[in-house]
Amino acid sequence: MAVAGLATGVAAQAGTIHGTVTNKTVGKPAAGDKVSLLSLSAALDEVGTAKTDAQGHFTLTTPSEAPYLIKVEHEKGAYFKNVPPGTTEVAITVYDVAAKVEGVSTEADVMRIESDNGQLRVTENYFVKNVSSPPRTESSEHTYEVVLPPDSTLEGAATDSPNGLPVAATPDPVSPKGHYAFSFPIRPNEGESGTRFQLTYHVPYSGSYKFSPKLMQAADNVAIMLPKSIKFEPGAGTSYQTVPDDVNAQTYLARGVKPGEPLEFTVSGTGSFPRDSQAGAEGAGGAAGAQAGGGDAAVGGPGSGPGGGLGNPIDTPDPLAKYKYWILGALALVLAGAAAFLLRKPDGAATTAPGVNAAEQAALTAPPAAAFSAPAPDARTKSQLLLEALKEELFAIESEKIAGKLSAEEYAEVKSALETVLRRALGRQ
Repeated sequence: MAVAGLATGVAAQAGTIHGTVTNKTVGKPAAGDKVSLLSLSAALDEVGTAKTDAQGHFTLTTPSEAPYLIKVEHEKGAYFKNVPPGTTEVAITVYDVAAKVEGVSTEADVMRIESDNGQLRVTENYFVKNVSSPPRTESSEHTYEVVLPPDSTLEGAATDSPNGLPVAATPDPVSPKGHYAFSFPIRPNEGESGTRFQLTYHVPYSGSYKFSPKLMQAADNVAIMLPKSIKFEPGAGTSYQTVPDDVNAQTYLARGVKPGEPLEFTVSGTGSFPRDSQAGAEGAGGAAGAQAGGGDAAVGGPGSGPGGGLGNPIDTPDPLAKYKYWILGALALVLAGAAAFLLRKPDGAATTAPGVNAAEQAALTAPPAAAFSAPAPDARTKSQLLLEALKEELFAIESEKIAGKLSAEEYAEVKSALETVLRRALGRQ
């Protein structure tokens, strides 16, 4: 009887999710796509699958009252949807894929530079928009190419899709030296949220260094951010303007830059950003979020939190306004590493997930230490890693609430779901 009662209790907690997948490229239901239900409380184990019918509908049964993640595989893309406990209906949007898509462009290339023990450390973010019509995802072997200094050493990379989770990435080195290519898909913008590529690297430094940035595609804005104590000297023929900012940084901006236009500049002297803002780039992004307006890498949205980050530029509107969250704090690499852990396959699963390209699969299956300087996974348990990831995600939703990206209702639902998983993870310690 006790066993029967337990079974009845578990069954009572099970639920049903009805969903609809729409192909926004053609404005019709997406038929025949695979839909997977992934457990957030069990390292993203697949606990259910379905196929969309001719109307794009699918039905999944949730084994228990817990938070889940739904993954839809369409052509070469994987699309995710968070499912808080008690959710009964979801709508998911997918797009067709092409190797080259009209409407994809670089909004900003932002370089954050500081000196550190005989090196210059650079965090470079590329903000890319996709306003294609009809909307399509751009994806190929080398979707987005960037150029780093030939004598640079790449430390890590991460990517972030529109309103998605940042994940570790491994760009391919291509010829000539210093060129790298991401195969991560560039999906259509969701509102103001686009795709972001980040690289962290260092170059040798003896007190002076000349940068010669090269763009592979036009950029609306190229911004250089430095500590106040480092001197910036623009090269001949460049068009950098000073952007008034706070007391902790100086910013130089070039607008409407085309490939081949001069962008050279020389930096000299030493200096680093205040540790309270740097902490955001090295860890959870907490103080950096407060310094730069309350956000971090996992947030991905404009806002007007306290601190403000940059002030108004020479004229209005502010071309960097939507990037204030990332310029000072950059992408929180611990968050990206944690997301990579959350999205990876369970140990022992070596097959490539259908609908995910090689670069995405590498990001999803690699432990955080593969791209970042986090402790090796074999030194910690899965529960410990999950616990750290959940703590970071809780910070992220607080930042999203400040940024105005989450309504009060959405905030309550997401926080409740994360706290449920967090309690389960704590129970395993």
